Parts: sequence; C-alpha cells; structure tokens
Amino acid sequence: MNSNINEYNENNEKWVNLSDIAEHLSVSQDTIRNWIKSGKLPYYKAGKQYKFRISEVDQWLTEGKITD
Repeated sequence: MNSNINEYNENNEKWVNLSDIAEHLSVSQDTIRNWIKSGKLPYYKAGKQYKFRISEVDQWLTEGKITD
C-alpha cells in the first residue's frame, strides 16, 4: 500500500519553473541555465520554458551529478 502512495505522489508531483528550482537550490537562475547547457540538471521543455521536478533534481544532487 505504501508503494502505491509513492507512485501516486511521483506521478502527480507539481512541476516547477526555472526561478522556483533556482530558489530551491539557493543558486542564481544563470547557474541553473549553465547547468542545463552542460547537462548537469534534469529538465523538461514546455514550449520555450524549462520545467523541473524537485524530486528528480534532489536525486541528482544527492547522487553528486550536480557540481559547479
């Protein structure tokens, strides 16, 4: 039953934008753009906007995939 709750949360997780993820990570929006360009950050594109899932970004950070 607990795994169903986790699955539900992952599938319905709120998408955040570039400024939200910059604030979440306490870095500038330019840093986020640089990480996107260098492939250091998981993102999705919705038209011209970048969208992120905080859980994916946090996982990359925990795994050491995001570095300066």
